[in-house]
Amino acid sequence: MKIKDYLLSVVVTLIVVTLSIIPIQEEAPMSDIPLIDKWVHILMYAGLAFIMWFDHVVRSGKTLSRKYILLMCLYPVALGGLMELVQMNFTTYRSGDWIDFEADVVGMVIGVLLSLLANKLWEEKISGHN
Repeated sequence: MKIKDYLLSVVVTLIVVTLSIIPIQEEAPMSDIPLIDKWVHILMYAGLAFIMWFDHVVRSGKTLSRKYILLMCLYPVALGGLMELVQMNFTTYRSGDWIDFEADVVGMVIGVLLSLLANKLWEEKISGHN
């Protein structure tokens, strides 16, 4: 597994980590949207899982194995849990929230399901079937 093959996944991970630990304004943009924080978590972790698929299959040309699907599930969940623990224990300006972690898990599930659908379409495309 070469890091250059997973560069987008690394970049998205760094973005998620940065967004998780930087201070945020009390009245952040779009804060009037109900549950905006949860939607952001869902989007970040769905995106991470999907980008992991994209790097693995499209950019690196590998096939999607059960082992890699498991990694696509476990890595975002572990990262989400770690970010909540970091917010709880190592920042004074953010607070860890287990409902945020649940939103991370929902995002991962959505991202993996989208990846499985995209993988099916990708395999059909490269095999020449409609």
